Amino acid sequence: MLLSLGINHKSATLEVREQVAFSSSQMALALEDLTSLEEVQEAAILSTCNRTEIYCRLEGGDERLLLEWLGHFHRLPIESLEHCARWHRDGEAVRHLMRVACGLDSMVLGEPQILGQIKGAYQVARTHHTLGSDLERLFQHTFAVAKQVRTETGIGENPVSVAYAAVNLAGRIFDDIRQSRALLIGAGETIELVARHLRDAGIQGIIVANRTRERAQTLADEVGGVAIGLDELENALVCADIVISSTGSPTPLLGKGIVESALKTRKHRPIFMVDIAIPRDIEPQVGELDDIFLYSIDDLNDVISENRRSRQAAADQAEEMILANVTAWQHERRVRSAGDLIRRHRHQAERLRAEAESEALAALSRGQDPERVIQKLTQQLTNRLLHGTTSRIRAASGAERVDLIQAAEELLIDDSALHRESP
Repeated sequence: MLLSLGINHKSATLEVREQVAFSSSQMALALEDLTSLEEVQEAAILSTCNRTEIYCRLEGGDERLLLEWLGHFHRLPIESLEHCARWHRDGEAVRHLMRVACGLDSMVLGEPQILGQIKGAYQVARTHHTLGSDLERLFQHTFAVAKQVRTETGIGENPVSVAYAAVNLAGRIFDDIRQSRALLIGAGETIELVARHLRDAGIQGIIVANRTRERAQTLADEVGGVAIGLDELENALVCADIVISSTGSPTPLLGKGIVESALKTRKHRPIFMVDIAIPRDIEPQVGELDDIFLYSIDDLNDVISENRRSRQAAADQAEEMILANVTAWQHERRVRSAGDLIRRHRHQAERLRAEAESEALAALSRGQDPERVIQKLTQQLTNRLLHGTTSRIRAASGAERVDLIQAAEELLIDDSALHRESP
């Protein structure tokens, strides 16, 4: 059974999503630990600021074991996760992954970043050899569907991302954003987008802070900003009117004390802060300070919802395309399953043929009449090929398995061959 277990922005609070998120440093151990479960044959884990989702192929066992594993890995009581866990099975799991990849399940309808994040999750699982044929084909099919949706619908036109929403909100708070300075913490894709939006808005200055200063410098050079290390945050905070943070840090980078100190130096000029990270980079208590306007990723909903209506027609078209592709994928999977059965059946027949051939050649080497050897060969081969099938048909008939008898008749009897004249 294909199965997905997810906890996302629609089902869980920010606090819960923080607790179940996987950092990049945890992913290898998590995949190894998950696939060590006897029932889990294949697995991939997607962990973003808005969702943590497990995709796997489960053979036997209770699907609840995934939730138990997730709770155990993060040292959380399973009761705290049950109400916000979302399950998708087989065809629904396929549909869900395709919807996520196309941005239909995102906070920002049609946002493109999620596809890159899914490709990243796929690559990590592939690197650690936790993908089998089912998930490998599913991800490849999903990538093709996402490309088709982007190409054939308007879902990606006038893109509005979380990064855009953060900058848009800053523009509403400041009368003239061009007179402001921004401190960006992190240098990943989201912060790159934030930096470009701020540059395009004509902001006065940008400081990029990152654990790896070289990455910060690359982004700063692109947007005409200044690069610093995380150890310089306290000084940079004094200059910042806007702070937007999105790192993979497991612990907060900005606490109440450091921000309070910066405010005193700034003579209480306000600071607008957006924390896009999961887990959070800025302690929630920072929002209790006067002159601080702290927003989390969930607070961006109002800005984002304005965009949703304009993309709804494209989203409806995308949903139809996804449904068609789910059906195509299920058909392909059934064909692959039949192909495995056919290979096993042919292998069985080939083994019986080889045994009969060996006996016939041995008889010929002993000088027996070739005509009689051929007759015996064909009789033996027919009997051996049909013995197992006829025995199982009789057993099915005795057990009144009408379904099996009807299936056997449809699969085994070729009416045209019965009426064909012998040469």
